[in-house]
Amino acid sequence: MNYGTPNASSATGTRNRVPDQSPQSGLCSVCLDGCTGLCEVAKSSYRGREVIYPKPFGKVTAGATKEYPVDYSHLNIQGTCIGAAGVKANHDKAMFPDVSTETMLGHKHKVKLSLPVFTGALGSTDIAKDNWDGLAAGAAISGIIVIIGENVAGMDPSAEYRKGKVVRSPELEKRVKAFNDWYDGTGEIILQQNVEDTRISSAEYAIEKLGVRCIELKWGQGAKNIGGEVKLRSIEQALDLKKKGYMVIPDPEDHLVRKAFKEEEIMEFERHSRLGMVSHDEFVKSVGHYRDAGAKFVSLKTGAFRITDLARAMRFASDAEIDLLTIDGAGGGTGMSPWRMMNEWGIPTIYLQSIAYKFASQLKAKGMYVPDLAIAGGFSLEDHIFKALALGAPHFKAVCMGRALMIPAFIGKNIQHWIAEDKIPADIKKYGDAAERIFINLEMLKGRFGKDFNKLPLAAVAMYTFCDRLKAGLQQFMAGTRKFALKYLDRSDLVSLTKEATEVTGIPYVMEADMEEAQRILLC
Repeated sequence: MNYGTPNASSATGTRNRVPDQSPQSGLCSVCLDGCTGLCEVAKSSYRGREVIYPKPFGKVTAGATKEYPVDYSHLNIQGTCIGAAGVKANHDKAMFPDVSTETMLGHKHKVKLSLPVFTGALGSTDIAKDNWDGLAAGAAISGIIVIIGENVAGMDPSAEYRKGKVVRSPELEKRVKAFNDWYDGTGEIILQQNVEDTRISSAEYAIEKLGVRCIELKWGQGAKNIGGEVKLRSIEQALDLKKKGYMVIPDPEDHLVRKAFKEEEIMEFERHSRLGMVSHDEFVKSVGHYRDAGAKFVSLKTGAFRITDLARAMRFASDAEIDLLTIDGAGGGTGMSPWRMMNEWGIPTIYLQSIAYKFASQLKAKGMYVPDLAIAGGFSLEDHIFKALALGAPHFKAVCMGRALMIPAFIGKNIQHWIAEDKIPADIKKYGDAAERIFINLEMLKGRFGKDFNKLPLAAVAMYTFCDRLKAGLQQFMAGTRKFALKYLDRSDLVSLTKEATEVTGIPYVMEADMEEAQRILLC
């Protein structure tokens, strides 16, 4: 069995000529001299390294297509007809709307969430920039976390610098404001840092000038300067290059521009900016630096690295007493990572979470601090949230949903345009030709915000509507397990459907789970 999809993918715009392929190579079983060059090997013969990445760059998010031997679908949620953990004593009925989906993240500084989810990091790509207003406002009114991705200030052509440090970034200011304008005490905005951010001190600027409270570090940052250097004479020249398809990085010393990259160079730069070495002392020192700078909440984002690196991340995070550790497994999505790397690199999410659960339990057993944990990597709906939280209980408190929380912003923005242009697609128009008929939560939000509702983009309405669906679905699952608050979820709420899943996760096989108790009830 081949779990992957070699040599052809809609992400890279490639396909096979014939329906049957060689399993290992993915090449057509019969390769024809005269073929127009449809497959990945053929297209790479004339477009080269461009075919490594999903297309069009900066305009798409792409999800891995490899099927793993075990995933979260190999777990099922256990229901029961007795008990009601978390229901007030004077309640004689337990209804699913009574389920609380609220949670708290953090160590000394607590972040309250209405729903245990948050976005992936949305950085300097066009797709993040073009949809930011809806994403930020939608996160704020939904009571969840939104993360500003890496190097936003560094890629801002209007940013101003003094002695190599950013002192003003209109783009970063705009992103923070878009969230704060709708923030009501629930949810949060987090600023991510990479090597370029560290160099120009974007976190210090955001904390001091923009009131940002939460900073996220990325595991193993380091930069590699590549591509041809282009010395530009003015911001106008830089903007002209941007119109021609280049991305520019400002020079903090002279306010001009020191580098310009073509598309493939941008992607290579972004990939290398994720590489580098990390040491225990440097990491603890870095966390202390951001706390001294005024950060109330410091998190770490780590990826699907080998098990020894997960151990390092968890031990370093424990010693530094960070507030949140987000672990991103293989099988999720990307905006710019190499496509084959998305599918063939790293430890898949369910395997990685199972190992992290073991490590967290070991640290706790030794009396060591365990930060709140979150898991990322291919989650999109409420059953995924339930399974991830139950599998990792009590250590995992939230789920990072990258592409799933971006889609509502796309849809809401586009519906707003389609309504204005009277070009509503038939599948949507069947609900009506006005926003009030299309969005089922719109009238409720009108009542909540009054006259301010007119300032709310439909992208934010769409994001709220999606989060409301997640909440209702999660409440129903939790009511079915008789758990009326997230803190009551545990691993006994799951069963494995295969013995392979039991081997990976430690969750009992469905034919054996509860059997001892069942025999006692039946025969005693």
